[in-house]
Amino acid sequence: MLNKIDIQKINSIAKKAGDEIIKIYQQNFEVDYKDDNSPLTKADLKSNEIITESLESLYPEIPVLSEESKKVSYDIRKDWKYFWLIDPLDGTKEFVKRNGEFTVNIALIWKDAPVLGVIYAPVHKILYYAQKEKGAFKQKENKKPQRLPIYKQTKDDALKVIVSKSHYNQKTKDFVNNLKNEYKKTIEFIRVGSSLKLCLIAEGKADIYPRLAPTMEWDIAAGQAIVEQAGGEILNFKTKKPLRYNEENLCNSYFISKKK
Repeated sequence: MLNKIDIQKINSIAKKAGDEIIKIYQQNFEVDYKDDNSPLTKADLKSNEIITESLESLYPEIPVLSEESKKVSYDIRKDWKYFWLIDPLDGTKEFVKRNGEFTVNIALIWKDAPVLGVIYAPVHKILYYAQKEKGAFKQKENKKPQRLPIYKQTKDDALKVIVSKSHYNQKTKDFVNNLKNEYKKTIEFIRVGSSLKLCLIAEGKADIYPRLAPTMEWDIAAGQAIVEQAGGEILNFKTKKPLRYNEENLCNSYFISKKK
């Protein structure tokens, strides 16, 4: 099935959704709040509509699971071999703040692992994408794709650690303090929103991203595909094994993402 997927078509879908997001971003828009108190805008819903309809049209045999669509029970999901996992607007808080740090995320899951990932940053017009055994790439608008990783660290460089703008809690602080002792290096913090954090790991611009706060499967899946195909990893904080998907509870375990 994976060989039948044209990733350039998925890239185009992400860009189309991103274009619609930007149209709304440049206007005055209302913000609603879901039951979990997370923000929801017209842009989330419009992007979701474009992506789900496009994927269902291109690949009607592959089910779609999205943050903004009707939830599917585990009794049905557990039998899926392939499915699309999407976050139509990752970083809605950043969207509302108008800081540009939000993305469109599309992943293809096989059994319990992401085998294709596309992340598009509409404000920056930068696309990240990866497919299993075909590598990971970054592509700026009207430029040729660059294979990831792009940057390599030297032994003398500071340890670049990504921390969330919204979830820099005590557990993360303790983890960072342990890093100082383990690596014997200066810590350089990078703060960025949405799945752009994982893109920086894939690029090689950052070394470690500890996420010791809640995330959902659709937040991370596309980024995990890209990080892994760029030679990095995303590991469950407790088991030290790769994050798995299509669990009964769609909330991820805490994890650490890093370059190998």
